[in-house]
Amino acid sequence: MAHWQGRVSPVFDVADRLLLLDVQDGREVHRESLRLNSRDSFDRAKELVELGVDVLLCGAVSLTLEKAVIGAGIRVIGFLGGELENVITGFLNGSLNDGRTQNANRIGKRSDLGSKNTRRLSARGSGLRR
Repeated sequence: MAHWQGRVSPVFDVADRLLLLDVQDGREVHRESLRLNSRDSFDRAKELVELGVDVLLCGAVSLTLEKAVIGAGIRVIGFLGGELENVITGFLNGSLNDGRTQNANRIGKRSDLGSKNTRRLSARGSGLRR
């Protein structure tokens, strides 16, 4: 999740901080804040893949970057806003709604955002990475 001053960063394309959460069985088990290096859409998507990200929670995101991230196999839940802890809680308990639900023309629209079997913010292979 891109963040800024304790909140979801308003625009993922220019965000420079990423909060990675490892979630197992619906509970947070590890948290790490990192700096993103690239602003290029494809390099940024590659960076997320290298970090093992499974799901990206973010604010506004350009269509180009969103396509690059989805093309890299990462689920995007975009156009979110608010305090980080509230968004994390909403995601973990299945009550988080994608901010673009009224725009059917955007890619990445999902109807299963609260599905119990898709609730991981980041994947790190077979275990936690330190």
